[in-house]
Amino acid sequence: MKTLYYSHPDFLLHETGRGHPECADRLIGIDKALDQPMFANLIRQTPPMGTEQQIGLIHPVEHIQRIRDAIPTQGLHHLDPDTVLSPGSEKAAFLAVGAVCDAVDQVLTDKADNAFCAVRPPGHHAEPKRAMGFCLFNNIAIAAEYARQHYHLARAAIVDFDVHHGNGTQAAFYHQPQVLYASSHEMPHYPGTGHPMETGVGNIINVPLAAGDTGAEFRKKYESIILPALYNFKPDLLLISAGFDAHKDDPLASIRLMEDDYRWVTQALMEIAGRYCKGRIISVLEGGYGLKALATSVTVHVKTLMGG
Repeated sequence: MKTLYYSHPDFLLHETGRGHPECADRLIGIDKALDQPMFANLIRQTPPMGTEQQIGLIHPVEHIQRIRDAIPTQGLHHLDPDTVLSPGSEKAAFLAVGAVCDAVDQVLTDKADNAFCAVRPPGHHAEPKRAMGFCLFNNIAIAAEYARQHYHLARAAIVDFDVHHGNGTQAAFYHQPQVLYASSHEMPHYPGTGHPMETGVGNIINVPLAAGDTGAEFRKKYESIILPALYNFKPDLLLISAGFDAHKDDPLASIRLMEDDYRWVTQALMEIAGRYCKGRIISVLEGGYGLKALATSVTVHVKTLMGG
């Protein structure tokens, strides 16, 4: 498999303040983990700067301008208690969008089989008109809509295994039958959305997990609900909101997944992509706040994407 890895030092310029879980050390640890000899064949990509037009596929211009207007010239500015801006946040956020859209270009023109985008700030909580939950722009939603509009895809599927429900992604596609959004997440937990009765136009699949659930419950629900939904949908492109905060050692949640559970779910999604969309997968980093668990989980995820 030809796998791309998107990273950039300017992602570290998005500062969130002492003690904030969504910190630059997350990407430093990932980059170190993916510098091991086993990743010698991983193709390292420098992302281009994203554009307002790309962000505008999901967010109105007023939202983009609100973010820009709130960027401080020094220090930090809180949009809410969780969501922080620093002088480097705009560049990091635009680079994140550039990374996911370039990954779409590379994968859909058969220059690569799949891609992992280690970006920050994350995106799946960002609603079309609201930044929240550490997120400014919804990277995965932008990538899906960019793929649909620029490559005329009939169906795009997003699978979100972050421990928090991706309320922003759900909101972006709630009335869009051409995009399937399937999420497994701890409930009740932030942001309070993701009930199974939230089904959109039949394109939203929410699968709550309970505090203390292990890989056994996680796999059972994927096998019984999410994977069959994907087989039925037959996507032309599969995108993954790859949050690793359902790991047992993550400090912000109470699900008890292990690295092998991330290997298993990645392999299961690759099998579906291989059947319906020529193996084409775009994986985008979301959460994961235990630094060691994040690095080891990403290692397994990326190695599996590479065919290992």
